[in-house]
Amino acid sequence: MAKLDISTIKIEPITNEEQFANASAIIDELIDADLIQDEVERQKALDILEAITILASEYEKKHYPIPKPDPIEAIKERIEQLQLTQKEVAPYFGGENRVSEVLNKKRNLTLKMIKQIHKHLGIPAEILLAY
Repeated sequence: MAKLDISTIKIEPITNEEQFANASAIIDELIDADLIQDEVERQKALDILEAITILASEYEKKHYPIPKPDPIEAIKERIEQLQLTQKEVAPYFGGENRVSEVLNKKRNLTLKMIKQIHKHLGIPAEILLAY
């Protein structure tokens, strides 16, 4: 690929896939802009990189949203990450039976459970409240 001429880059809103692909290509080209020797050129390239990255990120958020994780799956994953047993997390749920019921989706999370799980397992409350 030929060296990118930053003076020809136009910064404009990204409204379609073609513009998004072009922006991605520019980002790929400018990703190492901090290594440019000439200070003025380096700053221009870094400014363009930042602006296009923000525009591309906004387009991505709008057109490729990341779905919120299922609260129960988040709890299961966190318990596994921390290598905890159901017995060890039982106090956050109000007992061993409740842990099993919640993890099997037979009982809903209560506000008290959500507070305890958030506090002790570090799962963001907004994920837990989505249930």
